[in-house]
Amino acid sequence: MRPGAANPGAPDAKAKSFGPSLKRLLRRLAPERLYLTVIFVLAVASVVLNTLGPQILGKATNLIFDGVVGKELPAGPSKEDVVAQLRAEGNTTFADMLASMDVIPGVGVDFSAVGRVLAWVLLLYIGASLFGWLEGYLLNSVINRTVKRLRADIEEKIHRLPLSYFDQLPRGDLLSRVTNDVDNVAQTLQQTMSQLLISTLTVIGVLIMMFWISPLLALIALLTVPLAIIVTAQIAKRSKPHFVDQWKYTGKVNAQVEEAYTGHEVVTAFGRSREVGEEFDETNAKLYRASFKSQFISGLIMPAIMFLGNLNYVLIAVVGGLRVASGSLSLGEVQAFIQYSRGFTQPLTQIGSMINLLQSGVASAERIFEILDAEEQVPDPAVEDSRPVDRGHVEFDKVSFRYEPETPIIDELSLVAEPGHVVAIVGPTGAGKTTLVNLLMRFYELDAGAITIDGVDITRISRDHLRERIGMVLQDTWLFGGTIRENIAYGNTAASEEDILDAARAAFVDRFVHALPNGYDTVIDEEGSGVSAGEKQLITIARAFLAKPSILILDEATSSVDTRTELLVQHAMAALRRDRTSFVIAHRLSTIRDADQIVVMEKGRIVEIGTHEQLLLARGAYYRLYNAQFAAAITDEDVDEPDEDAVSLGKV
Repeated sequence: MRPGAANPGAPDAKAKSFGPSLKRLLRRLAPERLYLTVIFVLAVASVVLNTLGPQILGKATNLIFDGVVGKELPAGPSKEDVVAQLRAEGNTTFADMLASMDVIPGVGVDFSAVGRVLAWVLLLYIGASLFGWLEGYLLNSVINRTVKRLRADIEEKIHRLPLSYFDQLPRGDLLSRVTNDVDNVAQTLQQTMSQLLISTLTVIGVLIMMFWISPLLALIALLTVPLAIIVTAQIAKRSKPHFVDQWKYTGKVNAQVEEAYTGHEVVTAFGRSREVGEEFDETNAKLYRASFKSQFISGLIMPAIMFLGNLNYVLIAVVGGLRVASGSLSLGEVQAFIQYSRGFTQPLTQIGSMINLLQSGVASAERIFEILDAEEQVPDPAVEDSRPVDRGHVEFDKVSFRYEPETPIIDELSLVAEPGHVVAIVGPTGAGKTTLVNLLMRFYELDAGAITIDGVDITRISRDHLRERIGMVLQDTWLFGGTIRENIAYGNTAASEEDILDAARAAFVDRFVHALPNGYDTVIDEEGSGVSAGEKQLITIARAFLAKPSILILDEATSSVDTRTELLVQHAMAALRRDRTSFVIAHRLSTIRDADQIVVMEKGRIVEIGTHEQLLLARGAYYRLYNAQFAAAITDEDVDEPDEDAVSLGKV
């Protein structure tokens, strides 16, 4: 990251509000409206059948209880006679209860009737389970497709982001957003969507049944709902910032691990393992504290709601018992109501526990939305300039560029590269050499001026069309897991086997590949294990040659190649750059002696242009750079005194 640069990808310490972020996440389910409608219908059917179960099961309880009580009564008299006798004896409580029951004195339990009721209950629960399984299956498919689209949107968005975005965002944090945060969102949707839907419908269904059985008991059951809502809201409010910190520090830990892993040799060589470990321990401790607080605070929701549910259960049991004793309710109805009260409290408890997951999932969603909302690169023109750009005539016309508004990098630079010429760009670190070719590739947009290829402004053609004409070999080699043949063919997937071998021979890959166990079919991983640094660079050079671009960019491309191989590569490049404009960025000036034009840059400006001989005779900036590298070889006796013609050729 550039010093002082803002980090647009890092999450704010204060998260966006929970509601809007959750709504935005749910809107991503919109393409699945038809399936969601079917899922809702199945969920309603499952809940209705499950809700009817306790009410019907209560009838079985009544049949058993009526049979037990009836068996204890003397046979012969009718129920009315028994009730009247009990009232006459002053046993009005039992008489009231008996009057409300469906008993036949002297007759026991009707087990056949109980069996029929239980069979109906069994069928109800089987049907509810079937509908629930179908609902879960469809919802799981919907969520997986939604997450698949989310990943695709992130992938497409990343390709539309400017390079400056990646300069300012740690790679580990970006990877954490694309992997960990997306997985967390998927897990959240999978675990909460079905549960929240079923729980909400269950609360509604159970509430209807409770009012159907006893409005008084239903009102008692509702007394704890406002308390549950208040408790859940207060706990969720306090846990949300800690969930945001949890995923923020997860990204930072990933970034530190990725950085320490890729730079392990440097860390070890400089003896900084302890400092790196201490920095990791500090971030890891912050992650631990944020994770502990978020899980601990949000974990209080379920115990609190369970306590309120148990309190509710006690009230219903006491009042319900009194209602049974008075004959206002049957035992089966009270049993069903207690089941409903549990069925009412349990979904509320589950909803409370789901809030825990939602807090974490929405925090991850916000980090993903920050990527999706990032400012994209300037779009390609709707109508491209149709003129061909195959000759390789490149012109920079008063180009200006800044990474930061207050720090100019390139200022009103003008340069012309003729077709087939080799243009070497040299200068001290920070002079703007790599930035110049990045602007040619349109990795960044110009602040002022224009760059043209064969007279066509590069902003008038698409980036893909532009980059198809340019081959680039960087100082840092990049290989992917696969064979050497596949890595070379990456430059041109339509290339024939002979084309691949020609490029390999031209870049001298053929010289070492036969010493490998499987030749061109030797498999290497992303780190290029099994081949040396110089051999990896030769593979990337062969890949660029295979692309057959009209413009070739070599950014310190031979820095990892030994002196002997470097000489061979220089000869190969001399043959391959025919009809190809080449830009060579080099610190090792021995590699650009034969360049048609050497451009010397300092502080974003061109201070000298000329050939190797002309610039040495001019005794300017290039002379000083060259003399610093070859002080033993270049003396005053080796170089003639400059004359006016040499100075006019070398100085700008």
